[in-house]
Amino acid sequence: MKHFTFSLSVLGLCSLLISACTNQYAVNTNLDKENFSQYFSPAAVTIYQNEQEFTANYKSLGGVEGESCQRKAHHELPNEIDARTHARSAAYQLGANAIIFSGCTLIEDNQANKQCIRTRVCYGRAFFIDKTNNTKQ
Repeated sequence: MKHFTFSLSVLGLCSLLISACTNQYAVNTNLDKENFSQYFSPAAVTIYQNEQEFTANYKSLGGVEGESCQRKAHHELPNEIDARTHARSAAYQLGANAIIFSGCTLIEDNQANKQCIRTRVCYGRAFFIDKTNNTKQ
């Protein structure tokens, strides 16, 4: 009985200590709720091969490009995936939900950007497809 009472006392004391601490801590992060939509913005832009794939009315919003940069010789080579992702982000900034890539190129000894040894640049056209009306007219 003595052991049971002691265990109950320890359990009660632990519960009191834990509950006393629950309201004293706040979680602060560098994440901003306003940036969540921009962080996932490339996912909102679908890649198409050509305009014939569009199943609804659409509007061309203009050309976009994205790049991947290799700043130092020991850094990762610039890649097409990052360049295309940056182009999709640029398309999203224009209000696009679709993109058609026209090509990618590798620029050596970077004549275009002195901060990079090599740059992979991808070019595309941004489109807004009206998905509320799924028929072309």
